[in-house]
Amino acid sequence: MYAVIETGGKQYQVKEGDVVFIEKLAVEADETVTFDKVVALGADDGIKVGTPYVEGAVVEAKVVKNGKSKKITVFTYKPKKSEKRKQGHRQPYTQVKIEAIKA
Repeated sequence: MYAVIETGGKQYQVKEGDVVFIEKLAVEADETVTFDKVVALGADDGIKVGTPYVEGAVVEAKVVKNGKSKKITVFTYKPKKSEKRKQGHRQPYTQVKIEAIKA
């Protein structure tokens, strides 16, 4: 059984036992998070798609850790103008482990 959940403006296809990196949530490590925005549920007998969400379906996950991803360098310039700017960015994330999918 799998589910498609929506969090942080993105959609993720998850199964029980998966470890997923999602946009940062305001929770501490070892806490339980419940995702109620389930877009679709898939099983052996078929798929159930919500309008926009499947009613009564929740996905429970445990927060593994919060952190920042690798640094990326953003470099912009305008040719022939001697105008340039270098900037770095580290995107924060929350790593969660999917515990249960309840339909």
